[in-house]
Amino acid sequence: MTQVSIDALVQGAISGNHIVSFPTDTVPALAARPDRSELIFAAKRRSQDKPLILMAASARALWPYVQGSPAELKLWQQVAESYWPGALTLVLPASAKVPAALNPIDRTTIGVRVPNLPLALKILEQTGPLATTSANLSGQPPLESVAEIEAVFPEVLTLVPSELATAATASSLPSTVAKWSGSDWEILRQGAIELEC
Repeated sequence: MTQVSIDALVQGAISGNHIVSFPTDTVPALAARPDRSELIFAAKRRSQDKPLILMAASARALWPYVQGSPAELKLWQQVAESYWPGALTLVLPASAKVPAALNPIDRTTIGVRVPNLPLALKILEQTGPLATTSANLSGQPPLESVAEIEAVFPEVLTLVPSELATAATASSLPSTVAKWSGSDWEILRQGAIELEC
C-alpha cells in the first residue's frame, strides 16, 4: 500500500524519488518533479514524443517556463486570467528553464495549466510546478479511482481516503489543449472548456 498523507505525498514529490497521484478538476494526475519526468515516461510506457504538462498552483509560477514577446505574454496572461484555474492547457513557447526530461523530443514548447480543484492547488502550492499527465498506461483510458491507480502503478504515492473526502468534484473530461501558433490559438484537443478568443 502506498496511500499516504498530503504531507508525505508532497515530500515524496519534492524529493524527486517518487511519482505521486492526486485528483484534479479533470482526471486524476500522475505527477513528478519536472527534472525527474523520465519516471513518468517509464511508468506509463509513454512515447517520448508525447510531452507532459507542467501544472502549478498559480499562473505566476508558470510564466518563467515560457517565453514570448511582451505583447504575447500580455495576451497569454489575459487568457490565463479568464480560464484559470480550470481545464485549459496552453501550449506555449518554452523557456530555457524547462528541463529536457519534461519534453525530450521537442524542446521548443511546453504545456502549462492551473487546475481548478482546491486539493490539487494545496499540493502544488507546496511542491511547486510538477510534470503531470493522466493516470493510465499510455493508450489506455484514464484511471479514475485510487484502487485502479494502485493496481496499475503500485509504486506511485496516492492519498489516503480521508484526504480525498473533499475532492469528489472532478470531471471525467480531459482539459482542452490550445497551442499558440504565433498569431492565434490552435485547438489540439477539445475538452472540458470552450476557448473563446
